[in-house]
Amino acid sequence: MEIGAKVGVYYIPFLFALCFHEFAHGWVAKLRGDNTAQVMGRLTMNPAAHMDWIGTFMLPLISIVFNTPIFFGWAKPVPVNARNLKDPRKDMFWVALAGPMSNILLAVIGTLVIAITARYFLVSEVVMSFLKIVKVFITTNLFLAVFNMIPLNPLDGGKVLARFLPAHLNYKLEQNEHITSMILMALILTGALHVLAIPVYWGQELLMKTALGGML
Repeated sequence: MEIGAKVGVYYIPFLFALCFHEFAHGWVAKLRGDNTAQVMGRLTMNPAAHMDWIGTFMLPLISIVFNTPIFFGWAKPVPVNARNLKDPRKDMFWVALAGPMSNILLAVIGTLVIAITARYFLVSEVVMSFLKIVKVFITTNLFLAVFNMIPLNPLDGGKVLARFLPAHLNYKLEQNEHITSMILMALILTGALHVLAIPVYWGQELLMKTALGGML
């Protein structure tokens, strides 16, 4: 596959999923009383607002161009001021959960697109190429959802877990976020996170069976 085609198939769905993920954080924060993301221009789907030059641009594109075994990246976290929230402890739970759930939503929408396309469009090279892109889109969103739910800071899963931890313990975890960040990076670089493929591909298979169940 040519580089341009690989960028279209893999990078563009990845970029859209990242932006939607960050937008969801900011949108739920606004609903709960904090408009920091909006004030700072982050309540948008514009990739430029969320782009981290290394995590959103360089690393993913290098992975695509050189076909590396690790395809990974991140966006700039949307700023949230907990002091503006109505109930900081409870609201931060929903703000954090919004990111992974937004990716689950996109995966479900992708499933509906495949179901509709498979049922109402004739099979052709163009349709098959389109379905391949949508399938990559579904997989990408499932991976982002599963990865971000790992219960370690600074991931969303760490903030979701905080809702159920004593305040003093959560404070210690937040103060040592740099340590868990290094642990995560080590897991990524050693390939240990390949285990995430198990729930991701299980979810993908379930969604594809749902989309194409009547045609299999």
